[in-house]
Amino acid sequence: MTTSPTVRIVLADDERMVRTALRAILSVEPDLEVVGEASTGAEAVSVVRERRPDVVLMDVRMPEIDGIRATEQILATLTDPPRIVVVTTFENDSYVYDALRAGAAGFLLKRAEADALVQAVRLVSRTDTLLFPSAVRALAAEHARAYLTPPPWVARLTARESDVLRLMARGLTNAEIARRMDVGPATVKSHVAAVLAKTGTRDRTQAVIAAYEAGFMNAR
Repeated sequence: MTTSPTVRIVLADDERMVRTALRAILSVEPDLEVVGEASTGAEAVSVVRERRPDVVLMDVRMPEIDGIRATEQILATLTDPPRIVVVTTFENDSYVYDALRAGAAGFLLKRAEADALVQAVRLVSRTDTLLFPSAVRALAAEHARAYLTPPPWVARLTARESDVLRLMARGLTNAEIARRMDVGPATVKSHVAAVLAKTGTRDRTQAVIAAYEAGFMNAR
């Protein structure tokens, strides 16, 4: 029987009780392993570089450097960075939005049920999906810039690339997009790469944010 690989996790939160609670929830799962903890943003960057986890659960408000700067540093300096999930108290917090723009794969509320936490970690570690796309849409609408005209990249997207970007914004993975568009996964991967290049973004989260901010999701 084939077993799933263990998901390695780093917990970054300045409250020891929060880290202890997260560790208690995650450590009982046979496919999840907490390999490090950090109480500051700077420590989070260091621990991630040393332990090379698959997923980081990142608080946004921490001493020294906050979770946003820590996210930026991790994603900018590692060739194969982990998926970073913001763990927050308030889903409409501007810090959450800034973390998503920095490249976080999504966010979880600290009051989330244990089962939701476990499933979110598994999902984000094994797919390229975006956690809570509807909430991302709401945050983007709240923080959207007032463009008089669409950014130039909108006109540079092909029809297929536009379709892929819209499906990305709905939280679909590459495999799900391939099935929806009746094309191969390699074709979708190529379209995603083109979308990132044309939008000038590093990852699909940033591309989705850019799409909402530009009003692209409201245009047909």
